[in-house]
Amino acid sequence: MEIDREDKLAEEELIQLILLGSPDAFAAIYKRYSKRLFLKILRMVNDEETAKELLQDLFMKIWEGRKNIDTSRSFRSYLYTIGVNLVYDHFRKAVKDRQLADKILLMAADAYIDTEENIISKQNMELIRTAVDQLPPQRKKVYTLCRLEGKTYDEVSKELHISSSTIHDHMVKANVVVRNYLHNHPDLAAYSLAVIIFSNWR
Repeated sequence: MEIDREDKLAEEELIQLILLGSPDAFAAIYKRYSKRLFLKILRMVNDEETAKELLQDLFMKIWEGRKNIDTSRSFRSYLYTIGVNLVYDHFRKAVKDRQLADKILLMAADAYIDTEENIISKQNMELIRTAVDQLPPQRKKVYTLCRLEGKTYDEVSKELHISSSTIHDHMVKANVVVRNYLHNHPDLAAYSLAVIIFSNWR
């Protein structure tokens, strides 16, 4: 059976055909999801060839493991799991490159922003919170208000009755502590970024 359009069959039907080994159904699923997945991966690895390789690996794993697809689960969640694991593995290896590691760690520190919107596991978020808990009380309060609650320096200045320059100083020093903590937990940084890539995906 030839599938010419990605919307010709419902996803559930396509998955059933993939389980039976249909290349056409697999091609339809690839067409449906590959562009969006590629853009998400490219956004983080910042290299088209690497993004293409990771995307190819992702769909290769789907095809080779098609008999293990759990049809009771959302296929998007299945893609999410494979994608996170692949990108995590890429970043885990990349932390050996100091320049790339610094980029990863900076972005992972920013993962603390809008934590309810970023899908980060409770275990990893607890580790990030541990880093924040190491801050002096006032600095922790400033960091939480600015980062977690997204308030401006002016708003925090009025709330805490301190100057914007003092808030800036607190934030600079707090970021150093959080990033240093993440330097000592490179797997956490790598995993956090992998998860952020696929946030709002499932």
